[in-house]
Amino acid sequence: MAETVRWGILGTGKISRAFANALKDVPGAVLAAVGSRSADKAAAFAEEFGALASYGSCELLAQAEGIDLIYIGTPHPEHASNALMALRAGKGVLCEKPFTMNLREAEQVVTLARSKRLFLMEAMWTRYLPAYLEVKRIIASGEIGTPRQIVADFGFAANFGPEHRVFNPELGGGALLDLGIYPLSVAAGLLGPVLEVRAQAQMGPTGVDVQTGFTLKHEGGAMSVCSCSLLARTPAELTVSGERGQVRMNTMFHRATSITVKLEDGSERTIDTPYLGNGYVHEAIEAQRCWQQGLLESPSMTLGETLALTGVMDEIRRQIGLRYAADRT
Repeated sequence: MAETVRWGILGTGKISRAFANALKDVPGAVLAAVGSRSADKAAAFAEEFGALASYGSCELLAQAEGIDLIYIGTPHPEHASNALMALRAGKGVLCEKPFTMNLREAEQVVTLARSKRLFLMEAMWTRYLPAYLEVKRIIASGEIGTPRQIVADFGFAANFGPEHRVFNPELGGGALLDLGIYPLSVAAGLLGPVLEVRAQAQMGPTGVDVQTGFTLKHEGGAMSVCSCSLLARTPAELTVSGERGQVRMNTMFHRATSITVKLEDGSERTIDTPYLGNGYVHEAIEAQRCWQQGLLESPSMTLGETLALTGVMDEIRRQIGLRYAADRT
C-alpha cells in the first residue's frame, strides 16, 4: 500500500477551498496540483494551500504526471465533462455533488470509469461522517425498531442576486441540486432504494426551484418526507422513526455533531458525533482507502446507488418542470 496519495484539485471556488483545507487533516494526503481556467487563480490557490504545482487549464491538470486522484469542485454543469477528462487521462476521480446534471451524463461517466477500471466516487460527504454511521449502527441494533419513516429538511435564506450560482440555471442553480440532494441521499442510505417519488415545487423568477418538497417510498415500504428551500431557514434536521422510538441527526444534519435517541419508555440520550477537521476529511479518507486497496468504487456508496439517485433527481425535476441545458443536449 502506498504511503501517500497525490491529489489534484480541479476548481478554485469555495468548495475546492474547503476540500484543500480538509486534505491538511488527511493522513497520507499530498496536494500535488490545482487546476483552473485562470492561471492566476490556480497559482494563488497553490500558494495558499501549498500545492506542489498549478495549471491554467483543466486539461493540463488532467494530463499532469504525479497525480493519483482528482477532486472535481467545478460548477455543477462542468462535473461530467471534467470527470470524463480526468478518467480519459487515467486518473481516479472524486466528484463533488451533484455528481452530474442528469442520469445520461452520470451513465457516461460511470461507463468510462468501469471500462478503464479506474476509481470513481461521488463526494457525498455526509455519508461518511460519524453521525451518519452512528445512526446506521443504532438502526441495525434494533433499538428503535424497524425504521418506518424519515422526515428531513434543509433550507436557508439565500439572500443573493439572480446571477448567483444558487439561482443561475446556467450554473445548475436551484434548491434541489444544491440542498435537496442531501436528504435524498441520506434517506436512501438509511432506508434503502427509492421505488417511487412524488414532488412539488415553488419556482423562482430565474426558472429554477426555490423550494421543493418530495415524498419517497423505499424498498420494503418505508417512507421519507423531504424538503429543501432557498427561502426559509429551516431546522435542517433528519429524524428516523420506528415503532419503538426515533433517532435524530441534530442541526444541521448534513454535518451533525450529535444525534439524539428517544424511546417509547420516555428515555432520551444525546450522543456526541464529532468529525475530523471541517468534515470533508472523512470522504477523502474513504477515497484514499479505496484507491490504495485497488477498489473501483466505495462500498459505502456504490456507483449503482449514485446512478439510482441521479435518476430519482431526474424524476423529481420532471415532475416540477425543472430543466437545464444539459437535458437538451
